[in-house]
Amino acid sequence: MSGYTFHPDAFADLDEIWEYIAQDNVDAADRVLADTHSTLTLLAGSPQIGHRRPDLTTRPLRFHVARDEYLVAYAPDEKPLWVVAVLHGRRNPRLMAAILRDRP
Repeated sequence: MSGYTFHPDAFADLDEIWEYIAQDNVDAADRVLADTHSTLTLLAGSPQIGHRRPDLTTRPLRFHVARDEYLVAYAPDEKPLWVVAVLHGRRNPRLMAAILRDRP
């Protein structure tokens, strides 16, 4: 067992990331997903290492950066770890807040 599960839209986030990168380089897209899954495994073992983002949500979510550019939003108290979103870190914070608001 991986120790983490995905909100259906978070799983779609990963698919979209892979598809976008794979347009130029399939191997790079595979590496990004592998590194993201490694980060998720780390978070499943130590869920409190993430930080809070009160500018994005009032929910008890934590956030951690994967691959220096993707922001993983997750529920640290859920077992297995509940991944709510995987977002590009340069997205507009208002857009990120709206995405998180729509994901229970």
